[in-house]
Amino acid sequence: MSGPVALHGGGEFEAGDEACLSAVLALAAERGGARPIRIVVVPTAAARSSPERSGAHGEAAYGRVARRDGLTVEFDVALVVDRASAADPVFAERLAAADIISFPGGDPDLIVTVVPGTTAWAAIAGAHARGAVLVGASAGAMALAAWTWTPAGGADGLGVVPGLVVVPHADEASWTSSLERFGSWAPGGLGLLGVAERTAAITLDPATDPVAWKVAGEGEVRWLAVHGESPVVLRPGDRFETPGAARP
Repeated sequence: MSGPVALHGGGEFEAGDEACLSAVLALAAERGGARPIRIVVVPTAAARSSPERSGAHGEAAYGRVARRDGLTVEFDVALVVDRASAADPVFAERLAAADIISFPGGDPDLIVTVVPGTTAWAAIAGAHARGAVLVGASAGAMALAAWTWTPAGGADGLGVVPGLVVVPHADEASWTSSLERFGSWAPGGLGLLGVAERTAAITLDPATDPVAWKVAGEGEVRWLAVHGESPVVLRPGDRFETPGAARP
């Protein structure tokens, strides 16, 4: 069994994102007992811009919602911005002990080129296997899936959630353009999961087959199992299923 995964459509840490943050904190609180919730933000996707600022935004947002919800948190940032920092044992120690590991948005190519096969990823995978909540927003959500769009073309994702591609910033108004940009190059056999901003699709265990999801936040989720068909549109509180990993 793996820990929960939250795939967030973007606009993370902004006003209006409180419902998503609250849902993630509640999952961690259920698993952590009475001790403070340990949160680590990993701003890899923001490495070309301002990863420190991304981490600070995360700290402020999680802290604000935790205080409102009566929860105590301990916050840290793991500045995994290149292969060298991904080998840093200090960052690995923080990640291994985390209850929530959060990948904010940024450039879609960075997480899938910097993180795989590193000490940081081993620590993240270990924490997730013991029950830590893994959160990806926008480029972070795209990287957690089986395949991701990048400016240079498609690339394998981290495969935390199998069988799908994440289409971020996806709502009724932007669905056609978002689908064309982020999903049109996807390999056959993969479903497309469109997630609006300040909205998340959350699964308790991505290792099940099928994978059961619930929707949190203020927007909608669109599930497209087969290219060319109309998506199933889901609202906050709705539940749905996607195919999981093949079992031996």
